[in-house]
Amino acid sequence: MKRLMLLCSMLVLWVTACKKDDSSNYAAEQAIVDDNAIQAYIKANGITATKDASGLYYQVITPGTGGYPTSSSTVNVNYTGKFLDGTTFDSGNYNNSLSGVIQGWQIGVPKINTGGRILLLIPSALAYGPSGRGTIPANKVLMFTVDLLSFR
Repeated sequence: MKRLMLLCSMLVLWVTACKKDDSSNYAAEQAIVDDNAIQAYIKANGITATKDASGLYYQVITPGTGGYPTSSSTVNVNYTGKFLDGTTFDSGNYNNSLSGVIQGWQIGVPKINTGGRILLLIPSALAYGPSGRGTIPANKVLMFTVDLLSFR
């Protein structure tokens, strides 16, 4: 009986370990897919972008002046969000904390000063990931043009 319990326990551990490995492989594979899509977009559109260690690509269009916001700053920005095929999925004004938005914004917006404009090419893991949200499908690379009007 003890052997049977030991075998069952080992089987459960093995299955659990395999599932964790599958999800990490999936995330790594999706990161490669996203990176390839972003690089192809950059090349096709003649964009000079910088890749952040997080996987975010960005192009500072206008640096702005003064200090830089932090990921916890309250910002006032105008933005346009698009998919890489050029379809606009959202635009408007955001006047709230950066801590309440997707990671891609938390990493990218602090790279410009007040009056600055930045293009963010955000891999899905730094956006809505495998879940998606509303009209944004799962595993979708997002592109934002963000104008930083002010921050505090």
